[in-house]
Amino acid sequence: MSQDYQPLHHKYRPERFDDLVGQKAIAATLKQALNTNRIATAYLFSGPRGTGKTSSARILARSLNCLSSDQPTPNPCGTCDLCKTIALGTSLDVIEIDAASNTGVDNIREIIERSRFAPVQARWKVYVIDECHMLSTAAFNALLKTLEEPPPKVVFVLATTDPQRVLPTIISRCQCFDFRRIPLNELIQHLKMIASKEAIDIEQSALDLVAQKAEGGLRDAESMLDQLSLLQGPIKINSVWDLLGAVPEKELIILAQSLGKNEPIKLLEACRNMLDQGRDPLPILQGITSILRDLVLLNAAPDRLDLTSVSTELHEDLSKLAINLDPQKLLLWQAKLKGAESQIRHSFQPRLWLEVLLLGLLADNTNTQLKTETSQTVNKDNINSIPVKQEKFLEAKKDGFDSNEFKDIKQVNQTNASKSVVSNSTINNSNENLNELWEQILGKLELPSTRMLLSQQANLTRITPHKIHVEVSNNWIGMVQSRISLLEEAINKTFGNPKTLIIENKIESTNLAPKKDNNNESQQHKSQGKISKAGASSDTHESMRTSMPKEILDSNKSSPKKNIEHNKSSNDELENQAKNLADFFNGKVLDIEI
Repeated sequence: MSQDYQPLHHKYRPERFDDLVGQKAIAATLKQALNTNRIATAYLFSGPRGTGKTSSARILARSLNCLSSDQPTPNPCGTCDLCKTIALGTSLDVIEIDAASNTGVDNIREIIERSRFAPVQARWKVYVIDECHMLSTAAFNALLKTLEEPPPKVVFVLATTDPQRVLPTIISRCQCFDFRRIPLNELIQHLKMIASKEAIDIEQSALDLVAQKAEGGLRDAESMLDQLSLLQGPIKINSVWDLLGAVPEKELIILAQSLGKNEPIKLLEACRNMLDQGRDPLPILQGITSILRDLVLLNAAPDRLDLTSVSTELHEDLSKLAINLDPQKLLLWQAKLKGAESQIRHSFQPRLWLEVLLLGLLADNTNTQLKTETSQTVNKDNINSIPVKQEKFLEAKKDGFDSNEFKDIKQVNQTNASKSVVSNSTINNSNENLNELWEQILGKLELPSTRMLLSQQANLTRITPHKIHVEVSNNWIGMVQSRISLLEEAINKTFGNPKTLIIENKIESTNLAPKKDNNNESQQHKSQGKISKAGASSDTHESMRTSMPKEILDSNKSSPKKNIEHNKSSNDELENQAKNLADFFNGKVLDIEI
């Protein structure tokens, strides 16, 4: 390598404030400070990498000490001895310190001691502390007093890419300048100027891609252009993709077209083609996510192609693809890919998981179509047929307990109910087993009385992403509403996120619960007997009474004497009814004592 070779980011480092790219406000402020001789004791330059922080510190040092002027000037000559030594970093009075390797308080104390001496050659002594956020808290505290009241003709310039880690007491003693990322147009013009001066034969589309992938960092863009200059001209856009190791946008659009047309074979072929070319799975995932973002933008604003990140020659292809895609589908895909990057990054088989994720998007597409078709086939008559079957079931309970008939009715009800909730299941898979979810919610309740009340008089009917519907018996809705805060707390614990609770009245076709008679209340307790060997509380007796056949309940309304005689003469009938009742609820009879 030639000894005269200089990297482009060194060769084209700005020498004056007018040469700064994309930092006009900062350049104008510092130039005015030099013209009016209002020099601060400490400056804080913060911003992303490669945006001109260290270069601005060197320009400030040259402007303060240029020998061609008797006072600070915004236009240093760049040819005097001081300007040259400052540019090379060998000046005795302009000291650049890497805070990453000088983090301790002893290093800062040495700087403080040396700052008390007068400059050797220059008019001003300048200390540039790069990446100052790496200093320890003790080192920052040692620097506080010196920053506030430094010796004469001493200026401190602190540069950092992470200003949040700098102590607020340090920031309050500095003039702060926030360096922004270089705008894309200015970055392209700067690269075009360098390519012209260096005779680099590169296409405009390749320059645009270099500027875009630099993400506002001038040093990164110049470094990429320096690498591309080693290739034989003309340098095309494919050379940039190969250099960056990224995925060409044309291949990503083909992948997105396969997703939109719901073609798994073409999707896998496009994915395998990119992987076989040596593309990593993670850049493929990042690329398809970026394309989906652009498609959402074009759906919202078809005329704003400038908002997209794809190359100009691919705008037409992207617009055609955006017209044929549903925005809801695009948002669903984006939500599916939201946490996929870390999954692929930490996977031992990233190629496999990339294909699984992409095929999963097709599954979401199929579910969306199924939801649309199902919502069209499930009409009003099918939905209204459910309560009709329930009324037949209640009438059958009055007349007698035929287990085979009950099983048929139960199967019909379950079939119709499953048809009515197909669309809901596509929205939230947890609706597939509402009973289990309701048991989990009740398990989170702290008060046993509230748990018992809700288990008997309420049930979970529907769950959406933001709402949960609970149906409560009309006679008990006031009691449940008084304990709604406890139920909401249990719901939040179960799902991990807050949901809006909606209480609904339960529509009952037949009231199976008998009216209470104060005169016969004590007699009814005597005639009920025991339900199980372990016994049951009064609430349990009440819940069992509401689920018994009407003829059993009517028998409890008669006098105690008649009840005792009837129970003695109809033990077999009661056992048969109890067995039928247990069969219907998929249970069994433990014991009956008369």
